[in-house]
Amino acid sequence: MAEDIAKLAGCLVTVATDPAQSRGRLTREEESATRTVYQRDRDRIIHCGAFRRLKYKTQVFVYGEGENYRTRLTHSLEVSQIARSITRFVGLTEDLAEALALAHDLGHTCFGHAGEDVLQECMAPYNGFDHNAQSLRIVTKLEHRYANFDGLNLTWETLEGLVKHNGPITAKPGKTVPLAITEYNAVQDLALGTWPGAEAQAAAISDDIAYTAHDFDDGLRAGLFPLEAVFELPLVGPIFKGVAARHPGLERGRLIHESLRTMIAAMVNDVIAESHRRFTAAKPTSTAGVRALGHALVGFSSAMAEQEKAVKAFLFANMYRHTRVNRMTSKAKRIVRDLFDLLLAEPHLLPEDWHVGIDGPKTLKTARRVADYIAGMTDKFALDEHARLFDPTVKP
Repeated sequence: MAEDIAKLAGCLVTVATDPAQSRGRLTREEESATRTVYQRDRDRIIHCGAFRRLKYKTQVFVYGEGENYRTRLTHSLEVSQIARSITRFVGLTEDLAEALALAHDLGHTCFGHAGEDVLQECMAPYNGFDHNAQSLRIVTKLEHRYANFDGLNLTWETLEGLVKHNGPITAKPGKTVPLAITEYNAVQDLALGTWPGAEAQAAAISDDIAYTAHDFDDGLRAGLFPLEAVFELPLVGPIFKGVAARHPGLERGRLIHESLRTMIAAMVNDVIAESHRRFTAAKPTSTAGVRALGHALVGFSSAMAEQEKAVKAFLFANMYRHTRVNRMTSKAKRIVRDLFDLLLAEPHLLPEDWHVGIDGPKTLKTARRVADYIAGMTDKFALDEHARLFDPTVKP
């Protein structure tokens, strides 16, 4: 298998995104003499406030549950590592994939998906909430760092890949395209109906690989399900059994780590082989050709996709819906809902620098401002802010 994969090195180089051919930035700037435009995008993402806050935004476990579980920051770094490995090997533009991997979770709320779910419910009457759209708001509007523009003024390709993290953006029955995306798209057309470039697709599949593997690690570390249950799963089970057979008596922690790194390698190799197969079948000759395919170029084989689906179903039943996680989720949702309802009704309670853009209680503008404020909170800040606003024994 390793020899077969080795033959595919550089297989997608002809459809790599050329930084010298970037469609540019909304606000024109003199570019760096020492960095490509995508290196510059990556650096701006790393230095922005929203990226630093990912350190205290959780994946599954709420702040305070333990210091060894993944956060949005460590997850983003793991996604970046996998995306860089894939793109470097197949000949795509590593800097662009890295920028997208590091930025893909900037718009996530405090308390993981629990926070997002309740904020979506709260914002339903006010044009909704979507974390991908929130990522776009952050990098185009909410970050206030530069003298000449709001946001980070990232390249077209990075913005496109960020918005299309899950594929083309089109209105679906009963759903509309998030307002933040349509508003920005009216200013700079991101070609919402097409697939993004191959680097963005590599970053997206790396996200799937990273969280599938590290959720197993965190779930086992937390004791949410026994190691023996993993042995019966497709993909994961044979790998764990193989490692155990090759290393009899291996201690539990090493067994888990060795198995999960083997699983990541298997998934990465599958992506490389499948992407080469799709490339050979479709024969795109440029990045424009990748966007015009009508389907993803970079992705899992059908067999791997089925196995990953079964693995995710196991995690959903045994981890994401575990009693401990349910209790944390319930508390987190109450905190977010309390904050939203209070601040929407009494927006003067927002910090003074957040008063810009509000126009009274329970209005559309105020709701969006409150959502921006809450979405930017870390778990710890949300807990502290809830105490300041609701606990009379805590100083405001």
